Amino acid sequence: MTSPVTLITGTSSGIGLEIAVQAAAAGHTVVATMRNLTKADALRAAATAAGVTLDIQQLDVTDGTSIATRIDATIRDHGRIDALVNNAGAGHVGTIEIEGTAAVREVMEVNFFGVVALTEAALPHLRASGGRLVTVTSVGGAVGQPFSEAYCAAKFAVEGFMESLAPVAATVGVRVSVVEPGAVGSDFVANIGMDAPAMVAASGPYGPALSAYLARSRQSFSAAQSSADAAATIVTLLGAESPAPRIQTSAGATAFVGTKYSDLDGSAVVGMTSSWVAAAQ
Repeated sequence: MTSPVTLITGTSSGIGLEIAVQAAAAGHTVVATMRNLTKADALRAAATAAGVTLDIQQLDVTDGTSIATRIDATIRDHGRIDALVNNAGAGHVGTIEIEGTAAVREVMEVNFFGVVALTEAALPHLRASGGRLVTVTSVGGAVGQPFSEAYCAAKFAVEGFMESLAPVAATVGVRVSVVEPGAVGSDFVANIGMDAPAMVAASGPYGPALSAYLARSRQSFSAAQSSADAAATIVTLLGAESPAPRIQTSAGATAFVGTKYSDLDGSAVVGMTSSWVAAAQ
């Protein structure tokens, strides 16, 4: 059988890099994309170390022309698309009174509308192949978290979009899944580009709460799941005969989102997350 053609976004580092390499090792023809190809060296090195070949290409999920170009080129070069893994995204820390709506719109553009636009472009080809649509969201797509309003809003939106799309896509042979990692030891947090002391200083009355939140986050990421482990869950999902509509990448992530799904009035979640900023009280 012809190996499945899998298009993956956000592969320059972290989970995306590991998905690309592991999927190729599992027999996929991988089109590994990233916004900036000057950051491809780590992916190339990982592919060489694993003895796999990748088709590394440029793709900016916020640019409609870039999306159309990459989809068309993938069909031209490989003849089909059997799976799309929406992995590209950007972390963000902030609160609305301090940062304003423009920052929120920017976060939504990358983390939500980029996913929607690429999904729209890929769906005709996934429909033709009876393919898979896998989107990496976050436990922040289930549980709202302090100073992550914009990021969690975008991830909530992705989860709602995909959960709504799943039964519709299934009628034309496309399986839709979302994957919820918890804390993952990758470049994702570093890529936020945040100057923590400056942000705390600029946060006015929210400064003490932000300081407490950042301290809690550093502790959480010190015991993070590895990118390789998180990616292995996603690659297994790609090969599953009956992929789940929603899956977490670790027992910790499952327990965390489980708090939300059993919390009908919201008090358990808000009580839990309030403790993360308790030093401000």
